[in-house]
Amino acid sequence: MAEQTTRRKRGGGRAGNSARRGTAVIEQMPWRLPVNTDRPTEPLTDEGVQAIHNAAMEILEDIGIEFLNAEALEIMRQAGCTITGQNVRMGRDFVMEMVAKAPSSFTLTPRNPERQLTIGGNHILFGNVSSPPNYWDMELGRKMPGTREMCRNLLKLTQYFNCIHFAGGYPVEPVDIHASVRHLDVLYDKLTLSDKVMHAYSLGKERVEDVMEMVRIAGGLSHEEFDATPRMYTNINSTSPLKHDEPMLDGWMRLARRGQALVVTPFTLAGAMAPVTMAGAVAQSLAEGLCAIALAQWIKPGVPCVIGTFTSNVDMKSGAPAFGTPEYMRATQMTGQLARFYNLPMRSSGVCAANVPDGQAMWETSNSLWAALQSGTNMVYHAAGWLEGGLIASPEKFVMDCEVLQQMQRYLEPQICDTSPDALAVDTIREVGPNGHFFGTQHTQDRYTTAFYQPFVSDWRNYEAWEAAGAVWTPERAHRVYKDIIANFEEPPMDVAIRDELADFVARRKAEGGAPTDF
Repeated sequence: MAEQTTRRKRGGGRAGNSARRGTAVIEQMPWRLPVNTDRPTEPLTDEGVQAIHNAAMEILEDIGIEFLNAEALEIMRQAGCTITGQNVRMGRDFVMEMVAKAPSSFTLTPRNPERQLTIGGNHILFGNVSSPPNYWDMELGRKMPGTREMCRNLLKLTQYFNCIHFAGGYPVEPVDIHASVRHLDVLYDKLTLSDKVMHAYSLGKERVEDVMEMVRIAGGLSHEEFDATPRMYTNINSTSPLKHDEPMLDGWMRLARRGQALVVTPFTLAGAMAPVTMAGAVAQSLAEGLCAIALAQWIKPGVPCVIGTFTSNVDMKSGAPAFGTPEYMRATQMTGQLARFYNLPMRSSGVCAANVPDGQAMWETSNSLWAALQSGTNMVYHAAGWLEGGLIASPEKFVMDCEVLQQMQRYLEPQICDTSPDALAVDTIREVGPNGHFFGTQHTQDRYTTAFYQPFVSDWRNYEAWEAAGAVWTPERAHRVYKDIIANFEEPPMDVAIRDELADFVARRKAEGGAPTDF
Protein backbone atom coordinates (compact mmCIF):
# COMPACT_ATOMS: atom_id res chain seq x y z
CA MET A 1 0.00 0.00 0.00
CA ALA A 2 2.86 2.40 0.84
CA GLU A 3 4.46 1.61 -2.51
CA GLN A 4 1.19 2.32 -4.30
CA THR A 5 0.82 5.65 -2.51
CA THR A 6 4.34 6.67 -3.51
CA ARG A 7 3.69 5.81 -7.14
CA ARG A 8 0.44 7.77 -7.13
CA LYS A 9 2.06 10.82 -5.62
CA ARG A 10 4.74 10.73 -8.30
CA GLY A 11 2.16 10.37 -11.08
CA GLY A 12 0.08 13.26 -9.80
CA GLY A 13 3.16 15.41 -9.42
CA ARG A 14 4.08 15.04 -13.08
CA ALA A 15 1.02 17.01 -14.13
CA GLY A 16 2.30 20.19 -15.69
CA ASN A 17 1.17 23.30 -17.48
CA SER A 18 -0.84 22.26 -20.53
CA ALA A 19 -0.64 25.81 -21.85
CA ARG A 20 3.15 25.65 -21.70
CA ARG A 21 3.43 22.19 -23.25
CA GLY A 22 0.67 22.42 -25.84
CA THR A 23 0.10 24.46 -28.96
CA ALA A 24 0.70 28.16 -28.29
CA VAL A 25 -2.69 29.57 -29.27
CA ILE A 26 -1.63 32.85 -27.67
CA GLU A 27 1.59 34.14 -26.17
CA GLN A 28 0.62 34.43 -22.52
CA MET A 29 2.49 35.32 -19.37
CA PRO A 30 3.97 32.37 -17.44
CA TRP A 31 2.36 30.82 -14.38
CA ARG A 32 3.16 32.90 -11.32
CA LEU A 33 1.71 33.91 -7.95
CA PRO A 34 1.37 37.70 -8.24
CA VAL A 35 2.55 39.77 -5.29
CA ASN A 36 0.82 43.08 -4.63
CA THR A 37 3.42 45.46 -3.22
CA ASP A 38 1.25 48.57 -3.52
CA ARG A 39 0.04 50.24 -0.36
CA PRO A 40 -3.66 49.40 0.07
CA THR A 41 -6.30 52.07 -0.37
CA GLU A 42 -7.72 52.77 3.07
CA PRO A 43 -10.77 55.06 3.02
CA LEU A 44 -11.42 54.59 6.74
CA THR A 45 -9.61 56.39 9.53
CA ASP A 46 -8.47 54.37 12.53
CA GLU A 47 -11.61 55.62 14.28
CA GLY A 48 -13.69 54.41 11.33
CA VAL A 49 -12.17 50.93 11.51
CA GLN A 50 -12.92 50.79 15.22
CA ALA A 51 -16.47 52.01 14.68
CA ILE A 52 -17.23 49.27 12.12
CA HIS A 53 -15.57 46.66 14.32
CA ASN A 54 -17.64 47.76 17.30
CA ALA A 55 -20.82 47.64 15.23
CA ALA A 56 -20.00 44.07 14.09
CA MET A 57 -19.33 43.03 17.69
CA GLU A 58 -22.59 44.63 18.84
CA ILE A 59 -24.47 42.64 16.22
CA LEU A 60 -22.85 39.40 17.45
CA GLU A 61 -23.31 40.21 21.14
CA ASP A 62 -26.78 41.76 21.22
CA ILE A 63 -28.65 40.78 18.05
CA GLY A 64 -27.12 37.42 17.21
CA ILE A 65 -26.95 35.25 14.11
CA GLU A 66 -29.37 32.43 13.27
CA PHE A 67 -27.58 29.09 12.95
CA LEU A 68 -30.02 26.80 11.14
CA ASN A 69 -27.97 23.72 11.99
CA ALA A 70 -28.52 21.69 15.17
CA GLU A 71 -24.94 20.44 15.39
CA ALA A 72 -23.50 23.93 15.04
CA LEU A 73 -25.89 25.20 17.70
CA GLU A 74 -24.75 22.53 20.14
CA ILE A 75 -21.08 23.28 19.45
CA MET A 76 -21.66 26.99 20.07
CA ARG A 77 -23.54 26.13 23.26
CA GLN A 78 -20.54 24.12 24.45
CA ALA A 79 -18.32 27.08 23.57
CA GLY A 80 -20.29 29.25 25.99
CA CYS A 81 -22.37 31.23 23.52
CA THR A 82 -25.95 32.25 24.35
CA ILE A 83 -28.44 30.14 22.39
CA THR A 84 -32.10 31.13 22.11
CA GLY A 85 -33.88 28.82 19.72
CA GLN A 86 -31.63 29.04 16.66
CA ASN A 87 -30.19 32.44 17.57
CA VAL A 88 -26.53 32.50 18.62
CA ARG A 89 -25.03 35.43 20.51
CA MET A 90 -21.33 35.50 21.31
CA GLY A 91 -19.16 37.93 23.22
CA ARG A 92 -16.49 39.94 21.49
CA ASP A 93 -13.72 38.52 23.64
CA PHE A 94 -14.68 35.02 22.51
CA VAL A 95 -14.90 36.10 18.86
CA MET A 96 -11.52 37.80 18.90
CA GLU A 97 -9.91 34.87 20.74
CA MET A 98 -11.19 32.46 18.08
CA VAL A 99 -10.31 34.69 15.12
CA ALA A 100 -6.77 35.10 16.48
CA LYS A 101 -6.27 31.33 16.09
CA ALA A 102 -6.73 31.48 12.29
CA PRO A 103 -3.49 31.76 10.31
CA SER A 104 -2.77 34.99 8.46
CA SER A 105 -1.54 32.95 5.48
CA PHE A 106 -1.48 29.32 4.38
CA THR A 107 -0.83 27.11 1.36
CA LEU A 108 -3.22 25.13 -0.83
CA THR A 109 -1.60 22.17 -2.61
CA PRO A 110 -3.46 20.55 -5.54
CA ARG A 111 -2.59 17.28 -7.29
CA ASN A 112 0.20 19.09 -9.14
CA PRO A 113 2.45 20.56 -6.42
CA GLU A 114 3.84 23.04 -8.97
CA ARG A 115 0.44 24.71 -8.75
CA GLN A 116 0.63 25.22 -4.98
CA LEU A 117 -0.88 28.54 -3.86
CA THR A 118 -0.03 30.85 -0.99
CA ILE A 119 -3.18 32.47 0.39
CA GLY A 120 -2.51 35.60 2.42
CA GLY A 121 0.22 38.16 2.81
CA ASN A 122 0.64 40.26 -0.33
CA HIS A 123 -0.44 37.56 -2.76
CA ILE A 124 -3.41 38.25 -5.05
CA LEU A 125 -4.74 35.18 -6.85
CA PHE A 126 -7.55 34.82 -9.38
CA GLY A 127 -10.24 32.18 -9.89
CA ASN A 128 -12.72 31.40 -12.65
CA VAL A 129 -16.40 32.27 -12.82
CA SER A 130 -18.43 29.99 -10.58
CA SER A 131 -22.05 28.86 -10.34
CA PRO A 132 -24.03 30.67 -13.07
CA PRO A 133 -27.01 28.56 -14.19
CA ASN A 134 -26.86 29.98 -17.73
CA TYR A 135 -24.40 30.34 -20.58
CA TRP A 136 -23.95 32.76 -23.49
CA ASP A 137 -21.52 32.79 -26.38
CA MET A 138 -21.42 34.51 -29.75
CA GLU A 139 -22.13 31.31 -31.65
CA LEU A 140 -25.38 30.76 -29.78
CA GLY A 141 -26.24 34.45 -29.63
CA ARG A 142 -28.63 33.83 -26.78
CA LYS A 143 -28.79 32.85 -23.13
CA MET A 144 -29.47 29.20 -22.36
CA PRO A 145 -29.12 26.75 -19.45
CA GLY A 146 -25.67 25.29 -18.92
CA THR A 147 -24.62 21.83 -20.08
CA ARG A 148 -21.74 19.52 -19.25
CA GLU A 149 -20.02 20.36 -22.55
CA MET A 150 -20.22 24.08 -21.79
CA CYS A 151 -18.89 23.43 -18.29
CA ARG A 152 -16.01 21.34 -19.67
CA ASN A 153 -15.06 24.05 -22.16
CA LEU A 154 -14.93 26.68 -19.42
CA LEU A 155 -12.83 24.31 -17.31
CA LYS A 156 -10.41 24.04 -20.23
CA LEU A 157 -10.09 27.82 -20.24
CA THR A 158 -9.54 27.68 -16.47
CA GLN A 159 -6.65 25.29 -16.97
CA TYR A 160 -5.21 26.99 -20.04
CA PHE A 161 -4.83 30.52 -18.73
CA ASN A 162 -1.85 30.97 -16.41
CA CYS A 163 -3.47 34.05 -14.85
CA ILE A 164 -6.21 31.81 -13.39
CA HIS A 165 -4.88 30.23 -10.22
CA PHE A 166 -7.74 28.19 -8.77
CA ALA A 167 -10.85 26.42 -10.02
CA GLY A 168 -13.87 27.69 -8.14
CA GLY A 169 -17.30 26.09 -8.29
CA TYR A 170 -18.85 24.87 -11.53
CA PRO A 171 -18.03 27.56 -14.13
CA VAL A 172 -21.56 26.99 -15.39
CA GLU A 173 -24.15 24.71 -13.81
CA PRO A 174 -24.55 21.64 -16.08
CA VAL A 175 -28.29 21.20 -15.69
CA ASP A 176 -28.31 18.31 -18.18
CA ILE A 177 -26.81 16.16 -15.37
CA HIS A 178 -29.18 15.15 -12.57
CA ALA A 179 -28.49 17.06 -9.37
CA SER A 180 -27.93 13.85 -7.39
CA VAL A 181 -24.80 12.95 -9.39
CA ARG A 182 -23.82 16.31 -10.91
CA HIS A 183 -21.01 16.85 -8.43
CA LEU A 184 -19.47 13.49 -9.32
CA ASP A 185 -19.32 14.15 -13.06
CA VAL A 186 -18.18 17.76 -12.72
CA LEU A 187 -15.45 16.96 -10.17
CA TYR A 188 -14.23 14.15 -12.39
CA ASP A 189 -14.03 16.65 -15.24
CA LYS A 190 -12.34 19.26 -13.05
CA LEU A 191 -9.74 16.87 -11.72
CA THR A 192 -8.87 15.41 -15.13
CA LEU A 193 -9.05 18.63 -17.18
CA SER A 194 -7.18 20.71 -14.61
CA ASP A 195 -4.41 20.30 -12.06
CA LYS A 196 -5.20 23.50 -10.16
CA VAL A 197 -6.67 23.92 -6.67
CA MET A 198 -10.23 22.58 -6.37
CA HIS A 199 -13.38 23.72 -4.59
CA ALA A 200 -16.28 21.83 -2.97
CA TYR A 201 -19.81 23.14 -2.64
CA SER A 202 -21.14 22.82 0.90
CA LEU A 203 -24.51 21.46 -0.19
CA GLY A 204 -25.01 18.37 1.93
CA LYS A 205 -22.68 15.86 3.49
CA GLU A 206 -22.61 13.49 0.51
CA ARG A 207 -21.33 16.13 -1.89
CA VAL A 208 -18.68 17.40 0.51
CA GLU A 209 -17.46 13.92 1.47
CA ASP A 210 -17.42 12.80 -2.18
CA VAL A 211 -15.37 15.81 -3.28
CA MET A 212 -12.85 15.41 -0.47
CA GLU A 213 -12.41 11.76 -1.40
CA MET A 214 -12.00 12.54 -5.10
CA VAL A 215 -9.40 15.24 -4.39
CA ARG A 216 -7.57 12.76 -2.15
CA ILE A 217 -7.60 10.09 -4.86
CA ALA A 218 -6.48 12.53 -7.56
CA GLY A 219 -3.52 13.56 -5.43
CA GLY A 220 -2.48 9.97 -4.76
CA LEU A 221 -2.75 10.69 -1.04
CA SER A 222 -3.44 8.65 2.04
CA HIS A 223 -6.16 9.95 4.34
CA GLU A 224 -3.46 11.10 6.73
CA GLU A 225 -1.64 13.01 4.00
CA PHE A 226 -4.86 14.67 2.89
CA ASP A 227 -5.66 15.79 6.42
CA ALA A 228 -2.12 17.03 7.10
CA THR A 229 -2.28 20.15 4.90
CA PRO A 230 -4.98 22.04 2.95
CA ARG A 231 -5.57 20.48 -0.47
CA MET A 232 -8.88 22.16 -1.38
CA TYR A 233 -11.39 24.64 -0.04
CA THR A 234 -15.06 25.50 0.27
CA ASN A 235 -16.83 28.83 0.15
CA ILE A 236 -20.05 29.38 2.06
CA ASN A 237 -22.42 32.31 1.90
CA SER A 238 -24.53 33.49 4.78
CA THR A 239 -28.23 33.90 4.06
CA SER A 240 -28.33 37.61 4.69
CA PRO A 241 -29.57 39.13 6.81
CA LEU A 242 -28.13 37.33 9.84
CA LYS A 243 -28.51 33.62 9.01
CA HIS A 244 -26.31 30.61 8.23
CA ASP A 245 -28.17 27.66 6.73
CA GLU A 246 -28.10 23.93 7.41
CA PRO A 247 -26.08 22.49 4.50
CA MET A 248 -23.45 25.21 4.31
CA LEU A 249 -22.66 24.98 8.01
CA ASP A 250 -22.53 21.20 7.66
CA GLY A 251 -19.94 21.40 4.90
CA TRP A 252 -18.05 24.13 6.76
CA MET A 253 -17.69 21.89 9.81
CA ARG A 254 -16.73 18.81 7.80
CA LEU A 255 -13.88 20.58 6.03
CA ALA A 256 -12.79 22.23 9.28
CA ARG A 257 -12.38 18.86 10.97
CA ARG A 258 -10.12 17.69 8.15
CA GLY A 259 -8.01 20.85 8.10
CA GLN A 260 -9.13 22.05 4.66
CA ALA A 261 -9.46 25.72 3.74
CA LEU A 262 -12.62 27.67 4.53
CA VAL A 263 -13.90 30.86 2.89
CA VAL A 264 -16.99 32.63 4.25
CA THR A 265 -18.57 35.31 2.05
CA PRO A 266 -21.75 37.01 3.24
CA PHE A 267 -23.93 38.18 0.35
CA THR A 268 -24.91 41.61 1.64
CA LEU A 269 -26.62 43.85 -0.92
CA ALA A 270 -27.02 47.30 0.59
CA GLY A 271 -30.62 48.48 0.51
CA ALA A 272 -32.05 44.96 0.29
CA MET A 273 -30.27 42.35 2.45
CA ALA A 274 -28.25 44.87 4.46
CA PRO A 275 -28.52 48.54 5.49
CA VAL A 276 -28.54 51.02 2.64
CA THR A 277 -25.38 52.64 4.03
CA MET A 278 -22.12 50.95 3.09
CA ALA A 279 -20.68 51.14 6.62
CA GLY A 280 -23.77 49.35 7.97
CA ALA A 281 -23.63 46.75 5.19
CA VAL A 282 -19.93 46.09 5.84
CA ALA A 283 -20.50 45.78 9.60
CA GLN A 284 -23.30 43.26 9.04
CA SER A 285 -21.16 41.33 6.54
CA LEU A 286 -18.28 41.11 9.01
CA ALA A 287 -20.55 39.87 11.80
CA GLU A 288 -21.97 37.15 9.55
CA GLY A 289 -18.47 36.08 8.50
CA LEU A 290 -16.68 36.24 11.84
CA CYS A 291 -19.20 34.02 13.63
CA ALA A 292 -18.55 31.23 11.10
CA ILE A 293 -14.80 31.63 11.58
CA ALA A 294 -15.30 31.44 15.35
CA LEU A 295 -17.20 28.15 14.87
CA ALA A 296 -14.41 26.70 12.71
CA GLN A 297 -11.67 27.71 15.15
CA TRP A 298 -13.54 26.20 18.09
CA ILE A 299 -13.79 22.91 16.16
CA LYS A 300 -10.16 22.90 14.96
CA PRO A 301 -7.90 25.71 16.19
CA GLY A 302 -5.64 26.97 13.43
CA VAL A 303 -7.73 25.73 10.50
CA PRO A 304 -7.21 28.17 7.58
CA CYS A 305 -10.05 30.67 7.14
CA VAL A 306 -10.62 33.52 4.69
CA ILE A 307 -13.02 36.42 5.28
CA GLY A 308 -14.92 37.22 2.11
CA THR A 309 -16.84 40.27 0.95
CA PHE A 310 -19.67 40.43 -1.54
CA THR A 311 -21.04 43.74 -0.35
CA SER A 312 -22.57 45.77 -3.13
CA ASN A 313 -25.75 47.73 -3.72
CA VAL A 314 -29.02 47.24 -5.54
CA ASP A 315 -30.59 49.38 -8.20
CA MET A 316 -33.15 51.20 -6.06
CA LYS A 317 -35.38 51.62 -9.15
CA SER A 318 -35.67 47.91 -9.96
CA GLY A 319 -34.19 46.02 -7.00
CA ALA A 320 -31.65 44.34 -9.31
CA PRO A 321 -28.12 43.75 -7.94
CA ALA A 322 -25.45 46.16 -9.16
CA PHE A 323 -21.73 45.38 -9.27
CA GLY A 324 -18.55 47.27 -10.04
CA THR A 325 -20.16 50.42 -8.66
CA PRO A 326 -18.38 53.14 -6.66
CA GLU A 327 -20.13 51.80 -3.56
CA TYR A 328 -18.97 48.25 -4.30
CA MET A 329 -15.40 49.48 -4.66
CA ARG A 330 -15.44 51.39 -1.39
CA ALA A 331 -17.08 48.50 0.49
CA THR A 332 -14.33 46.19 -0.77
CA GLN A 333 -11.62 48.61 0.33
CA MET A 334 -13.28 49.06 3.74
CA THR A 335 -13.51 45.31 4.22
CA GLY A 336 -9.83 45.05 3.33
CA GLN A 337 -8.98 47.39 6.19
CA LEU A 338 -11.00 45.25 8.58
CA ALA A 339 -9.46 42.02 7.26
CA ARG A 340 -6.03 43.42 8.13
CA PHE A 341 -7.42 44.48 11.53
CA TYR A 342 -8.41 40.84 12.14
CA ASN A 343 -5.20 39.53 10.49
CA LEU A 344 -7.21 37.34 8.11
CA PRO A 345 -6.75 36.65 4.39
CA MET A 346 -9.49 38.20 2.26
CA ARG A 347 -11.62 37.17 -0.71
CA SER A 348 -13.46 39.52 -3.09
CA SER A 349 -14.79 39.15 -6.65
CA GLY A 350 -14.47 40.33 -10.26
CA VAL A 351 -18.13 40.97 -10.99
CA CYS A 352 -20.48 42.99 -13.17
CA ALA A 353 -24.19 43.36 -13.90
CA ALA A 354 -23.87 43.49 -17.71
CA ASN A 355 -25.71 40.89 -19.77
CA VAL A 356 -23.23 40.46 -22.65
CA PRO A 357 -19.46 41.01 -23.01
CA ASP A 358 -19.71 44.68 -23.91
CA GLY A 359 -18.24 47.93 -22.62
CA GLN A 360 -20.38 47.92 -19.49
CA ALA A 361 -19.19 44.39 -18.70
CA MET A 362 -15.56 45.42 -18.92
CA TRP A 363 -15.69 48.71 -17.00
CA GLU A 364 -17.73 47.18 -14.17
CA THR A 365 -15.45 44.12 -13.97
CA SER A 366 -12.35 46.31 -14.13
CA ASN A 367 -13.72 48.43 -11.29
CA SER A 368 -14.27 45.25 -9.27
CA LEU A 369 -10.79 43.93 -10.05
CA TRP A 370 -9.08 47.21 -9.21
CA ALA A 371 -11.01 47.31 -5.94
CA ALA A 372 -9.64 43.84 -5.21
CA LEU A 373 -6.09 45.03 -5.83
CA GLN A 374 -6.57 48.25 -3.85
CA SER A 375 -8.13 46.42 -0.90
CA GLY A 376 -5.34 43.90 -0.45
CA THR A 377 -7.55 40.98 -1.53
CA ASN A 378 -5.84 37.59 -1.59
CA MET A 379 -8.43 35.49 -3.46
CA VAL A 380 -10.45 37.01 -6.30
CA TYR A 381 -13.47 34.88 -7.19
CA HIS A 382 -15.28 35.16 -10.53
CA ALA A 383 -12.28 36.96 -12.03
CA ALA A 384 -13.01 35.69 -15.55
CA GLY A 385 -16.27 34.90 -17.34
CA TRP A 386 -19.00 36.44 -15.15
CA LEU A 387 -22.09 38.21 -16.57
CA GLU A 388 -25.62 39.26 -15.48
CA GLY A 389 -24.81 39.45 -11.79
CA GLY A 390 -23.70 35.82 -11.76
CA LEU A 391 -26.53 34.35 -13.83
CA ILE A 392 -24.51 33.93 -17.05
CA ALA A 393 -21.06 32.50 -17.83
CA SER A 394 -19.47 33.49 -21.14
CA PRO A 395 -16.28 32.18 -22.77
CA GLU A 396 -15.76 35.47 -24.65
CA LYS A 397 -15.99 37.38 -21.39
CA PHE A 398 -13.59 34.84 -19.85
CA VAL A 399 -10.97 35.54 -22.52
CA MET A 400 -11.47 39.32 -22.33
CA ASP A 401 -11.16 39.23 -18.54
CA CYS A 402 -7.92 37.25 -18.79
CA GLU A 403 -6.50 40.06 -20.91
CA VAL A 404 -7.28 42.44 -18.02
CA LEU A 405 -5.86 40.01 -15.44
CA GLN A 406 -2.60 39.72 -17.37
CA GLN A 407 -2.35 43.50 -17.54
CA MET A 408 -2.89 43.71 -13.78
CA GLN A 409 -0.18 41.10 -13.20
CA ARG A 410 2.18 43.05 -15.46
CA TYR A 411 1.30 46.23 -13.54
CA LEU A 412 2.47 44.52 -10.34
CA GLU A 413 5.86 43.48 -11.73
CA PRO A 414 8.60 45.36 -9.85
CA GLN A 415 10.81 45.92 -12.90
CA ILE A 416 8.39 48.54 -14.23
CA CYS A 417 9.43 50.75 -11.29
CA ASP A 418 13.12 49.82 -11.47
CA THR A 419 15.26 52.89 -10.65
CA SER A 420 18.69 51.34 -11.15
CA PRO A 421 21.22 53.29 -13.25
CA ASP A 422 20.59 50.89 -16.11
CA ALA A 423 16.83 51.57 -15.96
CA LEU A 424 17.29 55.34 -15.64
CA ALA A 425 19.28 55.20 -18.90
CA VAL A 426 20.92 58.61 -18.55
CA ASP A 427 23.77 57.59 -20.86
CA THR A 428 21.26 56.62 -23.55
CA ILE A 429 19.41 59.91 -23.13
CA ARG A 430 22.77 61.70 -23.55
CA GLU A 431 23.51 59.62 -26.66
CA VAL A 432 20.17 60.45 -28.34
CA GLY A 433 20.07 64.09 -27.32
CA PRO A 434 17.31 66.46 -28.42
CA ASN A 435 17.24 65.57 -32.12
CA GLY A 436 17.33 61.76 -32.25
CA HIS A 437 15.05 58.86 -31.33
CA PHE A 438 15.34 55.80 -29.13
CA PHE A 439 14.19 53.05 -31.54
CA GLY A 440 17.68 52.21 -32.73
CA THR A 441 19.68 52.57 -29.52
CA GLN A 442 21.34 49.51 -28.04
CA HIS A 443 19.43 50.14 -24.81
CA THR A 444 16.14 49.74 -26.69
CA GLN A 445 17.35 46.86 -28.85
CA ASP A 446 18.35 44.89 -25.77
CA ARG A 447 14.89 45.27 -24.22
CA TYR A 448 12.24 45.86 -26.83
CA THR A 449 10.80 42.33 -26.83
CA THR A 450 10.00 42.40 -23.11
CA ALA A 451 9.82 46.11 -22.32
CA PHE A 452 6.03 46.43 -22.54
CA TYR A 453 2.95 44.29 -22.07
CA GLN A 454 1.89 42.54 -25.28
CA PRO A 455 -1.87 41.90 -25.55
CA PHE A 456 -3.54 38.85 -27.06
CA VAL A 457 -7.03 40.35 -27.53
CA SER A 458 -6.49 44.11 -27.75
CA ASP A 459 -5.96 45.48 -31.26
CA TRP A 460 -3.59 48.47 -31.34
CA ARG A 461 -3.75 49.14 -35.08
CA ASN A 462 -5.24 52.38 -36.36
CA TYR A 463 -8.78 52.46 -37.69
CA GLU A 464 -7.82 51.97 -41.36
CA ALA A 465 -5.62 48.96 -40.63
CA TRP A 466 -8.26 47.48 -38.31
CA GLU A 467 -10.94 48.01 -40.96
CA ALA A 468 -8.80 46.47 -43.69
CA ALA A 469 -8.26 43.39 -41.49
CA GLY A 470 -12.01 42.80 -41.27
CA ALA A 471 -13.12 45.32 -38.61
CA VAL A 472 -13.32 42.60 -35.96
CA TRP A 473 -14.73 43.82 -32.65
CA THR A 474 -13.24 42.70 -29.35
CA PRO A 475 -15.82 40.02 -28.42
CA GLU A 476 -15.37 38.46 -31.86
CA ARG A 477 -11.59 38.32 -31.39
CA ALA A 478 -12.14 36.77 -27.96
CA HIS A 479 -14.46 34.19 -29.49
CA ARG A 480 -11.77 33.14 -31.97
CA VAL A 481 -9.21 32.80 -29.16
CA TYR A 482 -11.68 30.70 -27.15
CA LYS A 483 -12.37 28.36 -30.07
CA ASP A 484 -8.65 27.97 -30.81
CA ILE A 485 -7.88 27.12 -27.17
CA ILE A 486 -10.60 24.46 -27.07
CA ALA A 487 -9.47 22.98 -30.40
CA ASN A 488 -5.85 22.70 -29.24
CA PHE A 489 -6.40 21.88 -25.56
CA GLU A 490 -4.27 19.17 -23.96
CA GLU A 491 -5.27 17.64 -20.65
CA PRO A 492 -2.64 17.77 -17.91
CA PRO A 493 -1.07 14.35 -17.29
CA MET A 494 -2.65 12.01 -14.77
CA ASP A 495 -1.48 8.56 -13.74
CA VAL A 496 -3.68 5.96 -15.46
CA ALA A 497 -4.25 4.08 -12.20
CA ILE A 498 -5.42 7.26 -10.51
CA ARG A 499 -7.77 8.11 -13.39
CA ASP A 500 -9.22 4.61 -13.21
CA GLU A 501 -9.69 4.85 -9.46
CA LEU A 502 -11.48 8.17 -9.87
CA ALA A 503 -13.75 6.70 -12.53
CA ASP A 504 -14.48 3.67 -10.34
CA PHE A 505 -15.35 5.93 -7.42
CA VAL A 506 -17.74 7.96 -9.57
CA ALA A 507 -19.40 4.81 -10.91
CA ARG A 508 -19.82 3.35 -7.42
CA ARG A 509 -21.26 6.52 -5.94
CA LYS A 510 -23.68 6.85 -8.87
CA ALA A 511 -24.82 3.28 -8.30
CA GLU A 512 -25.42 4.18 -4.66
CA GLY A 513 -27.60 7.11 -5.71
CA GLY A 514 -25.19 10.00 -5.26
CA ALA A 515 -26.59 12.80 -3.09
CA PRO A 516 -30.26 13.04 -2.06
CA THR A 517 -32.37 15.69 -3.80
CA ASP A 518 -35.92 16.95 -3.59
CA PHE A 519 -36.76 15.73 -7.10
